[in-house]
Order: sequence, then C-alpha cells, then structure tokens
Amino acid sequence: MQQNYGSKRIVVGAHYGMRDWLSQRVTAGLMALFTIVLIAQVLFGGPLGYDRWAAIFSSQWMKLLTFVVIVSLAWHAWVGVRDIWMDYVKPVGTRLTLQVFTIVWLVGCAGWAVQVLWRL
Repeated sequence: MQQNYGSKRIVVGAHYGMRDWLSQRVTAGLMALFTIVLIAQVLFGGPLGYDRWAAIFSSQWMKLLTFVVIVSLAWHAWVGVRDIWMDYVKPVGTRLTLQVFTIVWLVGCAGWAVQVLWRL
C-alpha cells in the first residue's frame, strides 16, 4: 500500500524563481513607462514651477499611474531586498528581523508617497 504523506509542492527547481523574475520585469517596465510619461510632460508642458507640477499630477489618469508606480516600486524593492536577505543573511532570526523591518519601511514610504500624491 502506498502512503501519501506531505504535500506535493516542489520547493526547488528550474521555475521556482520565475514569478520573482517576472514581477521584477513587469514592475521595472511600469516604472520605465512612468518615467517616459513624466519626462514628456516636463519637456512639452511649459515652464516648470509648482503650478506646472500640480497640473501634471492633477489629472485622474496621472494620479492612477503614479499610484500604480508607487505600489510597483515598493514591490520591486521588496523582491530585490528580500532576495538579498535570503542569499546573504544566514541566521534565521536576523533575516526575519531584517525582512520585517524592510516591509515596515517600504509600507511607510509607499504610504507617505500616496499621502503626498493625494495632497495635490
């Protein structure tokens, strides 16, 4: 009789990091798109000043794109820094502490950025 204990989840293999790799590429693409849109707005919008910056971010589509980029930037940073902690910090307690600190820091930065965006 065959015993079926445990899960059949494969934790190692050729495709284990595919999701992280793909998320890094997608978030980088979104940030590149945002950079191109922002540069175009600055170059073709007239003289720069507070009024110009406020006008750039006043439209709803730009606020939405900026919000998506803020979330993408936080996720991109999380995947990268998490991989650094997993690769180079071997003590589990220290690694967990650093990961929790990183999450708190990134959520705080993203919250602050969204708060700045909503003030415009």
